Amino acid sequence: MIGVSDATKGQVPRGFVVLKAGVSTESATVSAELVQLIRDRIGAVAALRRVDVVAGLPKTRSGKILRKTMRGIADGTDEPVPSTIEDPAVLDALRPVLSD
Repeated sequence: MIGVSDATKGQVPRGFVVLKAGVSTESATVSAELVQLIRDRIGAVAALRRVDVVAGLPKTRSGKILRKTMRGIADGTDEPVPSTIEDPAVLDALRPVLSD
């Protein structure tokens, strides 16, 4: 989950999920279920409206998710690829989803 810029609220949450191997549930179904789960557990105040199913998340070699880089790309800034990234191809594949 990252926060992305929003003209009205300043920033809104946006979720990303990687499905386990063998899961055959449709991406739209998983997204809708996760949004509803957050609303049920936290409430409408969480304002989570979008969860994207992605193939992978960009991580450092030590396993930390590059949230700052993801947030910058989602906000439209030209984020450099950190030298500690484990697999730059994951970030390249995620760029179109983040820019959407």
